Parts: sequence; structure tokens; C-alpha cells
Amino acid sequence: MTGVQQEIVGEDEGGQRLDRYLRRKFPQLSQGRIQKLLRTGQIRVDGKRCEASGKIEAGQVVRIPPLENGGAEGGIPKRLHPVDEKQLAFLKRAVLFDDRDVLVLDKPAGLAVQGGSGLGDHHLDALLDGFAEDGERPRLVHRLDKDTTGVLVLARNRRAAQALTESFRLRETRKYYLAVVKGRLPENSGKVALKLAKRGLKGQERMEVAEDGDRAVSLYRVLDRLGDAAALVALWPQTGRTHQLRAHMAALGCPIVGDAKYGGGECENLPGNHGHAMLLHAWRIILPHPHKGILDVSAPVPATFVKACRELGLNLPGRGEDPFMDVE
Repeated sequence: MTGVQQEIVGEDEGGQRLDRYLRRKFPQLSQGRIQKLLRTGQIRVDGKRCEASGKIEAGQVVRIPPLENGGAEGGIPKRLHPVDEKQLAFLKRAVLFDDRDVLVLDKPAGLAVQGGSGLGDHHLDALLDGFAEDGERPRLVHRLDKDTTGVLVLARNRRAAQALTESFRLRETRKYYLAVVKGRLPENSGKVALKLAKRGLKGQERMEVAEDGDRAVSLYRVLDRLGDAAALVALWPQTGRTHQLRAHMAALGCPIVGDAKYGGGECENLPGNHGHAMLLHAWRIILPHPHKGILDVSAPVPATFVKACRELGLNLPGRGEDPFMDVE
């Protein structure tokens, strides 16, 4: 049996139903089993009983009771298990920062952060046992899309996870992204405050602007332009909705280059060949360290991104630059 698990809701996991959160995090836990565990009070949120349809928020703690591994009842699989050594060796070369509280990785394109349909063990969460210390595996406190590269922060212990998640919840964290977008943005800098909701058939869902959606706010700043054809932009999401930056840029008529889901896949009018990779990079994160000062970590811009900017004549910012220095 696994012991009691205390799962902290990540910064971009809030706002969803509890049962959906549980099914995503523990795919072997059936809906019926979830309902029974909730009805008997074995699964709790911040120590309180909760309905399956109840909304969870970032920073809350979800108690998962001891359950049989596997079995007909759909228990939670044991979290510590052998990992793919080749993938793990590759990921260990991508460590940007590591101490007793925080682990920061440079996530490559094509690697999902968590499992899903058809992924098997080919996702980052399946490799985290290889980073475990004293039997405790790192905990995800936020996510990046599968094809987004760059800075990904993990907590090495429960207290650090709570502190980091609280920093995200209180907007004490600055997450800067770089993106190449198609077209011409309406202003050199601006704020996008458009609510987003998931729409579409299963397997084809995407986030769309909707009055009944969740609050979503993003800041952008143009760093360089290729006339009206494309621009290099810095992005700072103020909230953490799924596909937020991708959906917001598309809503402005300037989808991210290479993002076929949101209209950025066709790039025949741009110099070079950019349809094979989404040009969205989690470039820099600045946040309070759980125990000491401020943590400021940048991920090097990937070679594919650098090549695209060179072909488009777009100049990348220098390391350590702060495009939003004048924004509180």
C-alpha cells in the first residue's frame, strides 16, 4: 500500500473540478472510486470534505488516502519506480538550479510534463523519481505545454512546495516567455484581459475567449519586428490558465509561429522554415526562494528558436534583461 499523500494544487491547476484534477493526476483512479472516497471523507481538501464537482484553488492541499497499488479498484500506482535511464541522463543535463528546496529544469520541446492518453511513461513526471533525495521525489508546482521549452520549477519537499505555490498564488512570481508571433500586434506593449474556456470535442479541445470563462490576464511587449509579418515578443502571464499565452496571442490575430492548434502553423509568407516547432520559450523566472532571498533563473534560448530569429532578422534580448522592469 502507498502511504497518505498530500498533493498541493499547482499554480495552473486551480479553478477546475476536484474529480477532474484527480483523474488527471491519478489516471488509474476511476470516477466511481473517487466518488466513494469523497463520500466517505477519505479524500479531503484542506482537511475538509468536498464534493466531486467542487472547485479547487492553487495552494490547497488534497489528501489522498492509502490505497492498494493497481488492482481492480483502481488504486494509485506507487510513485517511486525505475525510470528510463537514457531519458533521465538527458534531463539531468538540463538542470539549471538545484538545492535542498528547489529544482529548476530546462524542459525540452516534445516532453509532456504529466502523463495523458497514449503517453505511457514518456513524460517528465515519470522521470522525477530519478531526482529523489531521501526517498522524496520533487513536486511539480506549475506546468509547461508539451512543445513549450524552458524554465520549469519543482519543489524538493512539501514545505518548499507550499511556499512556491503560495508565491504563484499571490502573484509574487515573474514568469517571462519569449515568442515569435505572426502579424503585427496592435501596440508595442499591452495587456490582454480576456476570459478563457475550454471548447471543442474530446481530443480536439482548445481554449477560446468566452464570457463564461475563467479570468486570464497576459502582458506583452514587442522586442523586435519584421515589418507587419512577424514580431519577437516578451510575454508575462499574470494568471496561469491552460494555453493562456497561445490563446491570447491568437485572439489578437497574432498566433505564435509553429502553433498549429491556434493558427500559427502556416508560415509560407515568412523567411525560412518555421512550421516544425512552436516558437514559445519559458525564458526567465523570478520568485522568492522558500528560505533565502530571490531566485532568478534563465533558460538558454533553444537552437531552433535562435535559428528562426536569425532567419527573420529578429534580435534576441541579452541574458538578464528585464522587458517588464517598469511594470509592478
